[in-house]
Amino acid sequence: MACFVPFNNRNLDISFLVFRPTVVFVDDLVEALKQFSLCIENLGCVHSAIFRSIHGNMIVWYGAWMKRSNENKQLINTAMISMLTNVGSMAILIDSSFFDAYAGESKDGSPAAKFFNGDIISLSSATISGNENTFSYACSAIFKDRFLKMEGATAGICLKSQTMPRIVGLFVWKSLQFCYSYILNSDNRNTILPYFGGIHLDVKYDVFRVVYVSGDNSVLHSL
Repeated sequence: MACFVPFNNRNLDISFLVFRPTVVFVDDLVEALKQFSLCIENLGCVHSAIFRSIHGNMIVWYGAWMKRSNENKQLINTAMISMLTNVGSMAILIDSSFFDAYAGESKDGSPAAKFFNGDIISLSSATISGNENTFSYACSAIFKDRFLKMEGATAGICLKSQTMPRIVGLFVWKSLQFCYSYILNSDNRNTILPYFGGIHLDVKYDVFRVVYVSGDNSVLHSL
């Protein structure tokens, strides 16, 4: 079964919960988040996924929701956090945000970044202090210039937080080797940072393995 992150905001809202585990056996946390995924389907979550950091100490939960107002999204966020009681003893919730997609491409022509259980995903997050619109435009320009040249990347998407000055880039890879090759051969300091001029960036990057997916794949055809 596939999960996906849509390239537009027409029908779905996108949210991420980011956790830092406090337990040795992270599998227990993953199992608790799987149960959480099943419970929140009644709140309108169409599909969800769990990403586990390969080298770091991070778990990311992804959810796609039926479109709703900002006020209702705040209620959903509050409800989600209240349902994480079983997770609270195993991890610290360090971020909970809804995002808008504003740029995305796939090499198979799909309108979404599709991934399966076991796939490799890289996430880069940049928090900025400066002109957010200028920064978003620069990220979009870099993405459109580079994506087709990224060997082994099957899809990519740029996301903007709805509540804070943060941009997230998500890429799906054919294999871990392709992801590593791109990271090792990239000269970001000389080829990417000049795009941002004097904007101060707090950049974080990690590589994840998809350890769980759920949802109704028929929604993909409505994007």
